[in-house]
Amino acid sequence: MSRKNIAVGIDIGTYQVKVVIAEANPKGLPVVLGVGSAETKGLRHGYIIHIPDTAKSIRSAIDQAEKASGAKVTEAYLSVGGIGLGSILSHGSTTITKADLEITKLDIQRAIDSSETAIPQGSVLNRRIISVIPLSCKIDGKASLGYPEGARGTKLEVKTLFITCLERHFEDIIRAVEEAGVSVIDIVPAPIAASLVTLNKAQKTAGCVLANIGSETVSIVVCENNIPISLEVFPIGSNDITNDIALGLKIPLEEAEKVKLGDGEGTYPKKRREEIIVARLSHIF
Repeated sequence: MSRKNIAVGIDIGTYQVKVVIAEANPKGLPVVLGVGSAETKGLRHGYIIHIPDTAKSIRSAIDQAEKASGAKVTEAYLSVGGIGLGSILSHGSTTITKADLEITKLDIQRAIDSSETAIPQGSVLNRRIISVIPLSCKIDGKASLGYPEGARGTKLEVKTLFITCLERHFEDIIRAVEEAGVSVIDIVPAPIAASLVTLNKAQKTAGCVLANIGSETVSIVVCENNIPISLEVFPIGSNDITNDIALGLKIPLEEAEKVKLGDGEGTYPKKRREEIIVARLSHIF
């Protein structure tokens, strides 16, 4: 980047590629300098099926954001979604090695590493772990509230959430961004990123589900005690509503999309339209 304290985020959805360029103000809060968006091409259900088309979509969105902000984008944080995402819960443990039995950061990391080792090989075959979230821990068999560093005990157990992505999807999406002329600083699971800006602390502490209905996928992230505890992505979305309307009313897809968005209310029976839409939404939920 040609300016200091600037961060760039790229989200590659099945409908749109979105780019935001932000700069930290004196208080450390982000100020949006420019945004850009473009129709996503080369994707299906979040999978990249044609890297050059996807790279062109990314480049188009970046160009818009650069023009609006006056900043040059050379590196970015990348939001990853699609049905290649998933989550795995696993447990691990370690024996405390210090003579005074004080738990250190190294002990916590060893317990997390142990929970990763405990994941069945078949569950991570052809998959890459892109995010690791410790959920809870026990010290000598007793639940420990808060971060365990500094406490004392002989054995530390940790329950960990691992968010994974299909290896091929991960590599393809990185390659598409790089072909657009941008290097990737880090990867963020899209549902987790959405929860950070959509849910407040009270909601995440009490427990809630955030569902994001996209054009070809629906993602859910479950939060409890102010942390994500589960993540899933399903190959169904708003395009399925459009397809159902087209089939049910025997009309072209373009017309069905307008009906879904509320146009043509006087042309087609309201009861029939609602039956079709409610049936698909019921299936999704």
